[in-house]
Amino acid sequence: MKKRSSGFFILAGFFILFVLFLYGPTITIAVLSFQGPGGGLTFPMQGTSLHWFQQLFVKQAVGDFGAALVRSLMLGTMVMITTLVFSLLAGMAFRKRFAGSSLIFYLALASLIIPSILISLGIGLMFDRLDLTPQWFSSGFGSHLTWTLPFGLLIMFAVFNRFNPAYEMASADLGASDWQTFRFILLPLLAPSLLGVALFGFTLSYDEFARTLMTSGSFNTLPLELFAMTTNVTTPVLYALGTLTTLVSLACILITIILVRLLRRSLTKTV
Repeated sequence: MKKRSSGFFILAGFFILFVLFLYGPTITIAVLSFQGPGGGLTFPMQGTSLHWFQQLFVKQAVGDFGAALVRSLMLGTMVMITTLVFSLLAGMAFRKRFAGSSLIFYLALASLIIPSILISLGIGLMFDRLDLTPQWFSSGFGSHLTWTLPFGLLIMFAVFNRFNPAYEMASADLGASDWQTFRFILLPLLAPSLLGVALFGFTLSYDEFARTLMTSGSFNTLPLELFAMTTNVTTPVLYALGTLTTLVSLACILITIILVRLLRRSLTKTV
Protein backbone atom coordinates (compact mmCIF):
# COMPACT_ATOMS: atom_id res chain seq x y z
CA MET A 1 0.00 0.00 0.00
CA LYS A 2 1.40 3.36 -1.04
CA LYS A 3 2.26 5.64 1.84
CA ARG A 4 0.39 8.94 1.99
CA SER A 5 2.45 12.09 1.69
CA SER A 6 2.35 14.83 4.31
CA GLY A 7 0.59 17.09 1.82
CA PHE A 8 -2.34 14.66 1.71
CA PHE A 9 -2.91 14.90 5.48
CA ILE A 10 -2.61 18.69 5.41
CA LEU A 11 -5.23 18.97 2.66
CA ALA A 12 -7.44 16.39 4.38
CA GLY A 13 -7.27 18.35 7.63
CA PHE A 14 -8.08 21.56 5.79
CA PHE A 15 -11.07 19.89 4.11
CA ILE A 16 -12.38 18.59 7.45
CA LEU A 17 -12.12 22.07 8.95
CA PHE A 18 -13.92 23.51 5.95
CA VAL A 19 -16.78 21.00 6.29
CA LEU A 20 -17.07 21.70 10.02
CA PHE A 21 -17.11 25.45 9.37
CA LEU A 22 -19.73 25.01 6.66
CA TYR A 23 -22.09 22.55 8.36
CA GLY A 24 -21.21 22.97 12.03
CA PRO A 25 -23.60 25.89 12.64
CA THR A 26 -26.45 24.03 10.91
CA ILE A 27 -25.84 20.92 13.01
CA THR A 28 -25.64 23.02 16.19
CA ILE A 29 -28.94 24.75 15.41
CA ALA A 30 -30.57 21.40 14.66
CA VAL A 31 -29.45 19.99 18.02
CA LEU A 32 -30.53 23.07 20.00
CA SER A 33 -33.95 23.07 18.32
CA PHE A 34 -34.79 19.99 20.41
CA GLN A 35 -34.37 21.89 23.70
CA GLY A 36 -36.88 21.30 26.45
CA PRO A 37 -39.59 23.90 27.21
CA GLY A 38 -37.26 25.68 29.63
CA GLY A 39 -34.28 25.62 27.28
CA GLY A 40 -32.45 28.61 25.88
CA LEU A 41 -30.29 29.43 22.90
CA THR A 42 -27.06 27.89 24.14
CA PHE A 43 -25.68 24.72 25.64
CA PRO A 44 -26.13 22.91 27.94
CA MET A 45 -29.53 21.68 26.81
CA GLN A 46 -32.39 21.76 29.30
CA GLY A 47 -33.92 18.43 28.38
CA THR A 48 -35.14 17.30 24.98
CA SER A 49 -38.57 17.70 23.39
CA LEU A 50 -40.47 18.82 20.31
CA HIS A 51 -41.85 21.82 22.20
CA TRP A 52 -40.29 24.47 19.96
CA PHE A 53 -41.46 22.75 16.79
CA GLN A 54 -45.00 22.86 18.17
CA GLN A 55 -44.56 26.57 18.87
CA LEU A 56 -43.99 27.16 15.15
CA PHE A 57 -47.70 26.66 14.56
CA VAL A 58 -48.75 28.92 17.43
CA LYS A 59 -48.90 32.69 16.96
CA GLN A 60 -46.01 34.25 18.86
CA ALA A 61 -46.24 37.19 21.24
CA VAL A 62 -44.07 39.08 18.75
CA GLY A 63 -44.28 38.04 15.11
CA ASP A 64 -46.15 35.37 13.20
CA PHE A 65 -43.97 32.67 11.67
CA GLY A 66 -46.87 30.75 10.15
CA ALA A 67 -48.24 33.61 8.05
CA ALA A 68 -44.75 34.74 7.03
CA LEU A 69 -43.86 31.20 5.95
CA VAL A 70 -47.01 30.94 3.84
CA ARG A 71 -46.24 34.29 2.17
CA SER A 72 -42.68 33.22 1.40
CA LEU A 73 -43.86 29.92 -0.07
CA MET A 74 -46.48 31.63 -2.21
CA LEU A 75 -44.05 34.30 -3.37
CA GLY A 76 -41.36 31.72 -4.09
CA THR A 77 -43.82 29.65 -6.14
CA MET A 78 -44.94 32.69 -8.16
CA VAL A 79 -41.35 33.69 -8.84
CA MET A 80 -40.39 30.11 -9.71
CA ILE A 81 -43.14 29.72 -12.32
CA THR A 82 -42.51 33.14 -13.87
CA THR A 83 -38.75 32.62 -13.98
CA LEU A 84 -39.18 29.19 -15.55
CA VAL A 85 -41.54 30.36 -18.29
CA PHE A 86 -39.67 33.53 -19.23
CA SER A 87 -36.26 31.87 -19.09
CA LEU A 88 -37.44 29.15 -21.48
CA LEU A 89 -39.03 31.64 -23.86
CA ALA A 90 -36.00 33.93 -23.77
CA GLY A 91 -33.64 31.02 -24.33
CA MET A 92 -35.59 29.99 -27.41
CA ALA A 93 -35.81 33.57 -28.68
CA PHE A 94 -32.07 34.18 -28.34
CA ARG A 95 -31.23 31.15 -30.46
CA LYS A 96 -31.48 33.52 -33.42
CA ARG A 97 -29.97 36.96 -33.66
CA PHE A 98 -32.39 39.85 -33.76
CA ALA A 99 -32.14 43.64 -33.57
CA GLY A 100 -31.33 44.80 -30.05
CA SER A 101 -30.60 41.31 -28.68
CA SER A 102 -27.26 42.36 -27.16
CA LEU A 103 -28.83 45.40 -25.48
CA ILE A 104 -31.65 43.31 -24.00
CA PHE A 105 -29.15 40.72 -22.80
CA TYR A 106 -26.97 43.22 -20.94
CA LEU A 107 -29.99 45.05 -19.52
CA ALA A 108 -31.25 41.73 -18.14
CA LEU A 109 -27.92 41.12 -16.43
CA ALA A 110 -27.56 44.67 -15.09
CA SER A 111 -29.60 43.88 -11.98
CA LEU A 112 -26.94 41.38 -10.90
CA ILE A 113 -24.37 44.17 -10.73
CA ILE A 114 -26.51 46.76 -8.94
CA PRO A 115 -26.55 46.25 -5.14
CA SER A 116 -29.71 44.50 -4.01
CA ILE A 117 -30.63 47.17 -1.47
CA LEU A 118 -30.63 49.80 -4.25
CA ILE A 119 -32.99 47.66 -6.33
CA SER A 120 -35.32 47.41 -3.34
CA LEU A 121 -35.10 51.14 -2.67
CA GLY A 122 -35.71 52.04 -6.31
CA ILE A 123 -38.79 49.84 -6.65
CA GLY A 124 -40.14 51.13 -3.33
CA LEU A 125 -39.68 54.74 -4.45
CA MET A 126 -41.29 54.03 -7.82
CA PHE A 127 -44.41 52.62 -6.15
CA ASP A 128 -44.49 55.64 -3.85
CA ARG A 129 -44.30 58.09 -6.78
CA LEU A 130 -47.05 56.20 -8.59
CA ASP A 131 -49.18 56.39 -5.44
CA LEU A 132 -49.26 52.61 -5.18
CA THR A 133 -48.99 50.61 -1.98
CA PRO A 134 -46.02 48.21 -1.95
CA GLN A 135 -47.07 44.61 -1.35
CA TRP A 136 -45.16 41.35 -1.25
CA PHE A 137 -47.18 40.02 -4.20
CA SER A 138 -46.64 43.10 -6.42
CA SER A 139 -43.53 45.16 -5.71
CA GLY A 140 -41.90 42.28 -3.81
CA PHE A 141 -42.66 39.93 -6.68
CA GLY A 142 -41.06 42.32 -9.19
CA SER A 143 -37.97 42.87 -7.07
CA HIS A 144 -37.41 39.13 -6.75
CA LEU A 145 -37.67 38.67 -10.51
CA THR A 146 -34.81 41.13 -10.97
CA TRP A 147 -32.73 38.59 -9.04
CA THR A 148 -33.97 35.25 -10.35
CA LEU A 149 -34.56 35.99 -14.04
CA PRO A 150 -30.93 36.80 -14.92
CA PHE A 151 -29.78 33.50 -13.41
CA GLY A 152 -32.50 31.63 -15.26
CA LEU A 153 -31.52 33.31 -18.52
CA LEU A 154 -27.85 32.46 -18.09
CA ILE A 155 -28.70 28.82 -17.43
CA MET A 156 -30.94 28.53 -20.47
CA PHE A 157 -28.42 30.33 -22.70
CA ALA A 158 -25.76 27.83 -21.63
CA VAL A 159 -28.13 24.91 -22.28
CA PHE A 160 -29.18 26.10 -25.74
CA ASN A 161 -25.59 26.93 -26.63
CA ARG A 162 -24.71 23.21 -26.52
CA PHE A 163 -28.08 21.97 -27.75
CA ASN A 164 -27.93 19.94 -30.96
CA PRO A 165 -30.51 21.28 -33.47
CA ALA A 166 -30.30 18.03 -35.43
CA TYR A 167 -33.07 16.60 -33.23
CA GLU A 168 -35.47 19.33 -34.30
CA MET A 169 -34.44 19.00 -37.94
CA ALA A 170 -35.06 15.25 -37.83
CA SER A 171 -38.46 15.83 -36.25
CA ALA A 172 -39.40 18.31 -38.98
CA ASP A 173 -38.23 15.90 -41.68
CA LEU A 174 -40.57 13.26 -40.23
CA GLY A 175 -43.51 15.66 -40.62
CA ALA A 176 -43.90 16.89 -37.04
CA SER A 177 -45.36 20.33 -36.47
CA ASP A 178 -43.56 23.02 -34.49
CA TRP A 179 -45.73 22.27 -31.45
CA GLN A 180 -45.11 18.53 -31.71
CA THR A 181 -41.38 19.12 -31.98
CA PHE A 182 -41.48 21.32 -28.90
CA ARG A 183 -43.73 18.95 -26.94
CA PHE A 184 -42.10 15.62 -27.74
CA ILE A 185 -38.49 16.54 -28.59
CA LEU A 186 -37.41 19.87 -27.14
CA LEU A 187 -39.25 19.85 -23.82
CA PRO A 188 -38.16 16.35 -22.65
CA LEU A 189 -34.54 17.10 -23.51
CA LEU A 190 -34.66 20.41 -21.63
CA ALA A 191 -36.62 19.05 -18.65
CA PRO A 192 -33.61 18.48 -16.32
CA SER A 193 -32.36 22.01 -16.96
CA LEU A 194 -35.84 23.44 -16.48
CA LEU A 195 -36.10 21.67 -13.13
CA GLY A 196 -32.81 23.29 -12.16
CA VAL A 197 -34.07 26.74 -13.19
CA ALA A 198 -37.29 26.21 -11.21
CA LEU A 199 -35.46 25.06 -8.09
CA PHE A 200 -32.94 27.88 -8.41
CA GLY A 201 -35.68 30.50 -8.81
CA PHE A 202 -37.62 29.25 -5.80
CA THR A 203 -34.64 29.08 -3.44
CA LEU A 204 -33.33 32.52 -4.46
CA SER A 205 -36.75 34.04 -3.79
CA TYR A 206 -37.47 32.08 -0.62
CA ASP A 207 -34.50 33.43 1.35
CA GLU A 208 -34.12 36.84 -0.28
CA PHE A 209 -33.83 39.64 2.27
CA ALA A 210 -32.33 42.79 0.77
CA ARG A 211 -34.62 43.04 -2.26
CA THR A 212 -37.66 42.41 -0.04
CA LEU A 213 -36.78 44.89 2.69
CA MET A 214 -38.47 47.93 1.12
CA THR A 215 -40.91 46.20 -1.21
CA SER A 216 -42.87 43.79 1.00
CA GLY A 217 -45.29 46.39 2.37
CA SER A 218 -46.86 45.87 5.78
CA PHE A 219 -46.61 42.06 5.69
CA ASN A 220 -43.25 40.38 6.20
CA THR A 221 -41.89 37.42 4.33
CA LEU A 222 -40.06 34.77 6.35
CA PRO A 223 -36.54 36.31 6.14
CA LEU A 224 -37.89 39.70 7.27
CA GLU A 225 -39.89 38.07 10.06
CA LEU A 226 -36.80 36.23 11.29
CA PHE A 227 -34.78 39.44 11.30
CA ALA A 228 -37.52 41.25 13.21
CA MET A 229 -37.69 38.42 15.75
CA THR A 230 -33.94 38.52 16.41
CA THR A 231 -34.16 42.22 17.24
CA ASN A 232 -37.12 41.80 19.63
CA VAL A 233 -37.29 38.40 21.28
CA THR A 234 -35.25 35.31 20.52
CA THR A 235 -36.23 31.79 21.53
CA PRO A 236 -35.30 28.30 20.29
CA VAL A 237 -38.34 28.49 18.02
CA LEU A 238 -35.95 30.18 15.57
CA TYR A 239 -33.77 27.09 15.66
CA ALA A 240 -36.78 24.86 15.12
CA LEU A 241 -37.75 26.91 12.08
CA GLY A 242 -34.21 26.72 10.71
CA THR A 243 -34.17 22.94 11.16
CA LEU A 244 -37.57 22.56 9.50
CA THR A 245 -36.65 24.71 6.50
CA THR A 246 -33.36 22.84 6.10
CA LEU A 247 -35.23 19.52 6.01
CA VAL A 248 -37.67 20.95 3.45
CA SER A 249 -34.75 22.15 1.31
CA LEU A 250 -33.08 18.75 1.45
CA ALA A 251 -36.40 17.11 0.55
CA CYS A 252 -36.76 19.42 -2.47
CA ILE A 253 -33.26 18.54 -3.65
CA LEU A 254 -33.96 14.82 -3.20
CA ILE A 255 -37.25 15.08 -5.12
CA THR A 256 -35.51 16.97 -7.92
CA ILE A 257 -32.80 14.32 -8.20
CA ILE A 258 -35.44 11.59 -8.37
CA LEU A 259 -37.39 13.48 -11.04
CA VAL A 260 -34.26 14.02 -13.13
CA ARG A 261 -33.41 10.32 -12.97
CA LEU A 262 -36.96 9.36 -13.94
CA LEU A 263 -36.81 11.76 -16.88
CA ARG A 264 -33.51 10.31 -18.03
CA ARG A 265 -34.92 6.79 -17.85
CA SER A 266 -37.98 7.78 -19.85
CA LEU A 267 -35.81 9.49 -22.46
CA THR A 268 -33.59 6.40 -22.68
CA LYS A 269 -36.62 4.15 -23.23
CA THR A 270 -37.98 6.54 -25.85
CA VAL A 271 -34.70 6.60 -27.77
